[in-house]
Amino acid sequence: MSDFRNLGHSKLPIFSTISFTAVLLIIIFVCSFISNLSLQTVVLESKKISLNSFHEDQPKLRWLSTKEVLFSVTEEVDEEPETEDYTHFLTPFNGSDQERIDWFKKKLPGFDIFKSTILTREFDDRVRGFLGNEKCRVKFFMTWISPVRSFGGREFLALESLFNSHPDGCLVILSRTMDSFRGHRILRPLLDCGFRAISVTPDLSFLFEDTPAQSWFDDLTRGNKDPGEIPLAQNLSNLIRLAVLYKYGGVYLDTDFVVLKDFLGLRNSIGAQSVDQDGNWTRLNNAVLVFDKNHPLLYKFMEEFASTFNGNKWGYNGPYLVSRVVERMEQGQERNFTVLPPMAFYPVDWTRIAGLFARPVNRAHSKWVEAKLVQLSNASYGVHLWNKESSRLRIEEGSIIGRLVSKNCVICKQIYSS
Repeated sequence: MSDFRNLGHSKLPIFSTISFTAVLLIIIFVCSFISNLSLQTVVLESKKISLNSFHEDQPKLRWLSTKEVLFSVTEEVDEEPETEDYTHFLTPFNGSDQERIDWFKKKLPGFDIFKSTILTREFDDRVRGFLGNEKCRVKFFMTWISPVRSFGGREFLALESLFNSHPDGCLVILSRTMDSFRGHRILRPLLDCGFRAISVTPDLSFLFEDTPAQSWFDDLTRGNKDPGEIPLAQNLSNLIRLAVLYKYGGVYLDTDFVVLKDFLGLRNSIGAQSVDQDGNWTRLNNAVLVFDKNHPLLYKFMEEFASTFNGNKWGYNGPYLVSRVVERMEQGQERNFTVLPPMAFYPVDWTRIAGLFARPVNRAHSKWVEAKLVQLSNASYGVHLWNKESSRLRIEEGSIIGRLVSKNCVICKQIYSS
């Protein structure tokens, strides 16, 4: 009997090891099964969430494909890794024309903005489906050729001011990076308030098709065009705004623009940035453009872009371009558009914009602030913030910009931390 007990005790570790191994295998199998089941459930739930969160009412679902939903779900799971910073399409410094062309041709396959995807192929359907809403009293367009993470509080305040003056307006942001779950979360507070805004991945081939820009774009994407030393994203934005207005009509705004007044009464208008002593404009700007679909001036702008493109001079394909074209047209007495004075869109020059961000420091300064606010309220449709100069400035409480933003916001959070 004692031998039997001893034998049992000697076998116990063996049985324990076998039992432990069996239990471990069962646990692994069950966990694997549950994990697979959970993953399927997450994907199914993600489909439901994406459909409900992207489009609240059924009519807007007509252009949303299942592939697009799956694409968005994948982005969310991957935390939307950003492999490209569009603001840094920077060619070799001090390189020759041929060196830049060779560099661009080599890098071209990695530039996502030129790639055809599910979202680019649905671009026109999505835009038309969105703008087809009869409630779109004014159609606005913006471009964002930068990482989604850099769309910050300052840009969001610009959107707030737009909808404060145009609660029945519709905003289309042409952006590959903002057309994502992360971008949608940025817009979500406005959407929850009932405002109509959407980010759409642009199809550049479609936008430039049947326009003077097509030949320039074809040469660029074939690697036969010198992109220049200026970041290509800047020049692409200059061209995209012309093409999207030409194809759809409406209002283009830079994202560093605080809207103060309704644009409904404006039509086929461009703003002067500066004037001479006699009140004649000396330079125009393309940060705000208001034009009908197929307007001939937009066509001429694109012709100028394609025929005179120079990627080595800042503003040459933007503000200077529109100034060149309009100056020639005025000499020929062709006028089917309006040039608005600087007070309309550019009431403060870029060299003085910093003064609008500072709070008043004495009584005289306070009086000047009050007088300036009255002037802007009466004469300006908005204020261009010249982001290149003001992006590092904090909006101080009591400043002109602080007062304007506070008056024209709709959510009104984090104004003075932007």
